[in-house]
Amino acid sequence: MQRKKRNWIIVGVVVLALGWVVSLFQDEPDKAEADSKPKPSATAAAKPADKPSEAAKPASVPSPDAAQTAALIRALGAVDPGLVVKESRAVDRARNVCSDIKAKKDDATVQKNARSRYEGGTVPNLTDKQAADIVTAVKSSFCG
Repeated sequence: MQRKKRNWIIVGVVVLALGWVVSLFQDEPDKAEADSKPKPSATAAAKPADKPSEAAKPASVPSPDAAQTAALIRALGAVDPGLVVKESRAVDRARNVCSDIKAKKDDATVQKNARSRYEGGTVPNLTDKQAADIVTAVKSSFCG
């Protein structure tokens, strides 16, 4: 009887540990970021100018190679470590900033869009200087 009970306890611990490990690899949005975003309502019309599109990336926007990605992550981490908590997300956002640069948008718009893309979650607020530093990091790492 004692042995059976011990086996069930071991199985329970293993199942909990396995569940924890699996949860580490799931790419869910940060709860703080999700909570900080306004919830869409059925009656409110979407304003496309409020937030730059993160999904639209022209084919001409380069993807950084491994060395460029490392340089980008270092530069963004120097601006604020919270920007690189999820490196793949940071790179996706950098590609969107690069898209604005390649579209020859004016510097103020590129910085405003970069700020909008990177704010929230682990970095609730960015300064204008930090937004400019993000644009510089993107340009100097892979989008020059």
